[in-house]
Amino acid sequence: MTFTQWFLFFLLVQIIHFAGTWKLYQKAGRQAWEAAIPIYNAVILMKIINRPWWWVILLFIPIVNLIMFPVIWVETIRSYGRHSTTDTILAIITLGFYIYYINYATDVKYIEDRSLKPRTAAGEWISSILFAVIAATIVHTYVMQPFTIPTASLEKTLLVGDFLFVSKFHYGARLPRTAVAFPMVHDTIPVLGVKSYLTKPQIPYLRLPGFEEIERNDIVVFNWPVDTVNAFQQYGDGKYYYKPIDKKSNYVKRAVGIPGDSLEVRAGKVVVNNEPLQLPGRAKTQFTYIGTTNGQGFNPRYLYEEYDITDGYYHNPNTNQFYIKALTEDAYNRIKNHPNVTSIERYSDSLGSKDRSIFPNNGKLNWNNDYMGPIYIPEEGVTIDLTAESMPFYKRIIETYEGSEMGINNKLSLNGTQVLLNGQPVNSYTFKQNYYWMMGDNRHNSEDSRTWGFVPENHVVGKPVFVWMSWDANAQGFFNKIRWDRVFTTVKGDATPTSYLPYFLIIVVILIAFNYFKKRRKNA
Repeated sequence: MTFTQWFLFFLLVQIIHFAGTWKLYQKAGRQAWEAAIPIYNAVILMKIINRPWWWVILLFIPIVNLIMFPVIWVETIRSYGRHSTTDTILAIITLGFYIYYINYATDVKYIEDRSLKPRTAAGEWISSILFAVIAATIVHTYVMQPFTIPTASLEKTLLVGDFLFVSKFHYGARLPRTAVAFPMVHDTIPVLGVKSYLTKPQIPYLRLPGFEEIERNDIVVFNWPVDTVNAFQQYGDGKYYYKPIDKKSNYVKRAVGIPGDSLEVRAGKVVVNNEPLQLPGRAKTQFTYIGTTNGQGFNPRYLYEEYDITDGYYHNPNTNQFYIKALTEDAYNRIKNHPNVTSIERYSDSLGSKDRSIFPNNGKLNWNNDYMGPIYIPEEGVTIDLTAESMPFYKRIIETYEGSEMGINNKLSLNGTQVLLNGQPVNSYTFKQNYYWMMGDNRHNSEDSRTWGFVPENHVVGKPVFVWMSWDANAQGFFNKIRWDRVFTTVKGDATPTSYLPYFLIIVVILIAFNYFKKRRKNA
């Protein structure tokens, strides 16, 4: 839905509200016209049901309002003496239209000083749970979201098993695109395994102001641009479904290219604007290595403990060849001197070899994981020449990211060497938003922009800022599995991560002691 369509829908809701409540406003000592003025009518309604005015704000927060509307319906009928379970159920299952019956067909009286305390213990629990969910939804959607690192694409910077807090406010919180969704879950309702949202209606893209822009080398959480879901986790059925932007899978990568950059990959190393990418000190790139041994292999546990090799190791005893999926340069410099190793070298695709899985996935370029580019990363407002050669790079942007996902029917095609946009010849195109090039530090074990291309700005979720827990599934023993040196550490920084857990524990002890002595003094 466009902003115009949403505005018309908003006016329709005001008409429905007025038609169903104007008599109730009068019985509460208000004027009938007060039920017809948008927003003002909601403020007056809060006075009638004896609830704070700021509840009105909650009615305009997507997802939260889905919880608030039923609460308002029930609070309204209770303000006129309708407290029974039947009344409550009817108000909810009729989507509030039961209030029409109260308004026109009953002679109810307004209870001005009604008690706001729930009449039963169950009601008390339900009320507490509802507002806990509302508060958590607001924090989850607009402030901070928990996130777990599921893959090794950013090892050794972020590890599999790291539990993060992702800030929504650094880059500006994005309003949900899906207007109707189950709160605090992503695309699938846990246990039930069913879709957690309605595809329509969709809210137009809007992002609140942030206090910083995405900088080169920032680690970013974003929605995977090319995502579809296979029958909502029913893998193998061959059925795929469209997903709205905010319900696409969450990925985390490093923004190695920002809007306006020209980017290349040379021998696995990223080059931006003809300069080698300078990664922060905490970042450790990894590559695949192959080699031979003197006949003696390695114990995987030994490789893990001595060289921090976590992504896989294979040794063929018949040929004495071995394969390490991901190895840092520091670990390579140490393992090459191991007495069992006779040779070891970094694997690299050959310059000029062709990999059809590499963006733009048309099989016409001699690009691969280790050699690709240069490629221009689009910047909002910049105009490019649109030719038969450049069209494959920006086709998905024009047709999808700035087309169907924005409610525009764009179609690119070729007539000989002439590019056609919706059947009309075009020679240039101006980008409507910024784009980013996201890659993992684990260069040979990361599906990233090299495979599926640009990440649109409207797909950006937030910035990882804090590791609050880290779990090492490869370690032995429960307490050894907790990476204590990573608990309560920041994500960004050049130095080795510093754990703030001791300071946190000290603060907790101080607060407990303060409350203990405060209670003792009060009871003395």
